[in-house]
Amino acid sequence: MIFNKETAEKTAELLLQINAIKLNPSNPFKWASGWNSPIYCDNRLTLSFPAIRNYIRDEFSKQIEEIYGKPDVIAGVATGAIGIGILVAEELGLPFVYVRPEPKKHGRQNQVEGFLQKGQNVVVVEDLISTGNSSLLAVEALKEAGANVKGMLAIFSYGFDVAEENFKNANVNLNTLSNYEHLLELAVEKQYITEEEQKTLQEWRKSPSTWSV
Repeated sequence: MIFNKETAEKTAELLLQINAIKLNPSNPFKWASGWNSPIYCDNRLTLSFPAIRNYIRDEFSKQIEEIYGKPDVIAGVATGAIGIGILVAEELGLPFVYVRPEPKKHGRQNQVEGFLQKGQNVVVVEDLISTGNSSLLAVEALKEAGANVKGMLAIFSYGFDVAEENFKNANVNLNTLSNYEHLLELAVEKQYITEEEQKTLQEWRKSPSTWSV
């Protein structure tokens, strides 16, 4: 869900400007899942651009307070959202923890790293939502650690139906700074892609697991 349309358009433009999002319908990327994709998103690049990371930090911070009120803790999903999560926690003057994909195999075998007390209100920060599976595993780990997870904010979502269904089934509220629809509208407007390429990109999202050029 998009909380602010202006923010969605601005975020999409910034991600395109620094090639954090690349659109290449004629020569698709291959995802780790094996899917062919005309889009590749690496939001970790934002950390290398101070003005952009600060914009994302500020928008996250504002939306967290407006949607949830001030939580007790900010949690980042490893590894992509650790950097931006720390910036948001710093901006809000809050403690920060991060969640590993799985518990460590040694030592204390933590999955949630940092100091977290049972019953604390937590908002989760994520960089990218595809199917939502890994993000929701992080939410589950936080809940198992005793946290009261208020919801999640992410920089960008592909807007897959499966992700919407997964978050709905898990009863987790998700908001994103930008998403695929706003990205495509802006990419055509700013001539990053043609209207014909926009149609190709729209077709891909209908069935990303079977799509090919």
